[in-house]
Amino acid sequence: MFTPPSHQFKGSINQYTPNNPPWRKLLWVKQNYPDNYFDSTFLDELQKNVNMRTYDYWTMVQASGVVTQHISSVVIFVAIFIDLKAHALSASHLIWTGTLLTATGYVLWGFIMLRTRNYELKHKRVARSAIFFFFTLLGLSPILKTLTSQISHDTIWALTVCCFLANVTFHDYVSTSRTKVKSLSTNAAIFASVLLASRLDTNIDVFSLLSFAVEWFALFPIFRRCLQGTDSIAQCALTIIMFLMCTLFFVRISKAVLFLYILGFCFLTFVCPYWLIFIQKYKNEIHGPWDEARPRLQRPKRGLYRKRTSQISH
Repeated sequence: MFTPPSHQFKGSINQYTPNNPPWRKLLWVKQNYPDNYFDSTFLDELQKNVNMRTYDYWTMVQASGVVTQHISSVVIFVAIFIDLKAHALSASHLIWTGTLLTATGYVLWGFIMLRTRNYELKHKRVARSAIFFFFTLLGLSPILKTLTSQISHDTIWALTVCCFLANVTFHDYVSTSRTKVKSLSTNAAIFASVLLASRLDTNIDVFSLLSFAVEWFALFPIFRRCLQGTDSIAQCALTIIMFLMCTLFFVRISKAVLFLYILGFCFLTFVCPYWLIFIQKYKNEIHGPWDEARPRLQRPKRGLYRKRTSQISH
């Protein structure tokens, strides 16, 4: 913060006298005052913590479900891969379960979009695209199975961890779009899924894992975001369901991983909101007339350019 000088400026020109005109906060105007002069009204417009928000603890706990849901989805996918690799889960069961859950989620998503935004659903187009995609993926499964056959297992596991970390890091947790997902996060998750699928034994296992990966990392985030903006009870229920699924999957795979997951889940859900509220009292942000001006740009109206071009052509 700027402190007043301890000495008084001397000189007939720079010395303050009642005959001098009032001092103004303008650098581009030559005045009979030194450059670092200020009067008692300089800090009158000082404002502290103008944009400070007060948070409610349980509201923040509920909002943390956006993060824990995505982390839980990654943990569930890894558990499904381990079960496929150990032949504890059938590929056909995974295909039918994923297809059924996707169809159910599509119906619920369409119902919510029709109720809130009057969104036009194109069922035939969606069905044709889904059938074409799954048959294409089925044909590419033998190629994807041998894609990384010359790469060691350690390299595959390390790349997979890096890709899932990138997926969690760059995932769009604050977007309100109900029809799109962030491409970088999705591509990282799909690439990690391809790396894991190349370590499975049969082509049907590769197809089942990759089809589930597309449903889980590309379509499921859209459904979660749709619930996030409509029903808070459904949002909390989905968080609890995914937590229980992770617990059931890893209780027989690795209790150490399960302990770390529960510890991280509790830290993100209960400790981080309290931490954020606690450090709010140390916030000290000042605003005043010395701040840089922020221009307000007007968005161009849709159809204005076409209207002007049509008028010129006529």
